[in-house]
Amino acid sequence: MKKTCIYSVIIIISLLFFSCKKMNLLTFPISYSTDFTVSSGFPINLPFDIPTPNVTTNSTSEFESNKTAANLVKDVYLDYLRLSISSPQGKNFDFLKSIHLYISLNGTNEVEIAYLDTIPKGVTTINLTPTKAKLDRYIKESSFNLRARTTTREILTQDVTIMSNMRFIITADPL
Repeated sequence: MKKTCIYSVIIIISLLFFSCKKMNLLTFPISYSTDFTVSSGFPINLPFDIPTPNVTTNSTSEFESNKTAANLVKDVYLDYLRLSISSPQGKNFDFLKSIHLYISLNGTNEVEIAYLDTIPKGVTTINLTPTKAKLDRYIKESSFNLRARTTTREILTQDVTIMSNMRFIITADPL
């Protein structure tokens, strides 16, 4: 009977020890940037899509430099997305009424990642509101696509190039 009790105590202590093992997760940022052009002549107050170039992730090397791997990534969320006008010089966002950005893989599995429905006048940089979308599958790939859905408040007489800077927060298990 004493041996059974001793074995039971050892088993319970072992279970408590191993179940209470602390998980040390890594959290680190990965940043990407791309630019896209809003062409002149789009109609006012009608939404239209602006495709952007594919964004290369080089995620494998990013994960390795942070001592993890794609299969160990637990969560990826957009931390911020900032848009700045790169040309023409002196142009501001007065022409833009709203913008929504979407991420996808080869045009499928599209998810909204950030938006701004009321763009202030007189500014050359805007910060979009990130959604709570889980973005693991997009960042693990070698590249992803972005699409901007915009509504203008005035007709553009010249093309406007916009630089998009985004930062994702990665949470992963260590190697």
